[in-house]
Amino acid sequence: MIKTIIFDFGDVFLNLDKPATARELKKHEITHFSEEMLKQNQLYEKGLISSEEFVSGYCNSFPKLTSEAFTNSWNAILVDFPEHRLEFLQKLKKEGKYELILLSNTNHIHIDWVKQNISFFEEFKNCFDAFYLSQEINLRKPDADIFHFVLEKHNLKPGETLFIDDTEENTTAAAAIGIHTWNIDPSKEDVTDLFTIKSELF
Repeated sequence: MIKTIIFDFGDVFLNLDKPATARELKKHEITHFSEEMLKQNQLYEKGLISSEEFVSGYCNSFPKLTSEAFTNSWNAILVDFPEHRLEFLQKLKKEGKYELILLSNTNHIHIDWVKQNISFFEEFKNCFDAFYLSQEINLRKPDADIFHFVLEKHNLKPGETLFIDDTEENTTAAAAIGIHTWNIDPSKEDVTDLFTIKSELF
C-alpha cells in the first residue's frame, strides 16, 4: 500500500516546452551545448554556482548574448500551470491519506519565474509535507543519493512510496532502489488521472 507520493514539478504540474530554450538560444547563434556548458547547467541545478556566475558564464562564452536575452531564453521552457492540477493536489492534501513530497530538478532563475508568474505558487507549495528543490539540497535526479536522502529524511519504505516523474532516467533510478514509479507521459497523461492509471497501487 502506498503511503507517500513523491512528485516531480515540471511536466507533472507545470507544463514545459522542453525544446524552447535551445530554440531561443539559436536566435542568438548558440546552436549546441558543449560538455562544459552541460556541466555548468548541472552545477547550477545543484546550487553549487550562483545565478550570477551561471549567467555570466554563458555571456562570457557568447559575447553577443546579454544577460536579459539569456535569462529570457532560459525561461522559455516554462509555459503554464493548469489550475485543475492544484485543485487535485489540494483535495489530496485535505483527504490526508498520503504524505506528499515534491522533488524537483530546478534552479533559482526558473523558480523566480514561477513565483512571479504562477499566482498560486505558495498555495501549491503549502500542499506538500516537504518541498525539495535540487538547488536547495545540492542533489539532483537521477543520482541515487537524492532518493536515499528523501527516504532517510522521512523514514520511508521504498515499497510504500510512489515517485512520479516525466523523465525516464529519473524513474528508472528510483525503481532500482525499490520505489514504485510512474513515468508520466505529459503528451497524453495528466497527474490528475493518478488513481485511474496507477489503480493497482492504491
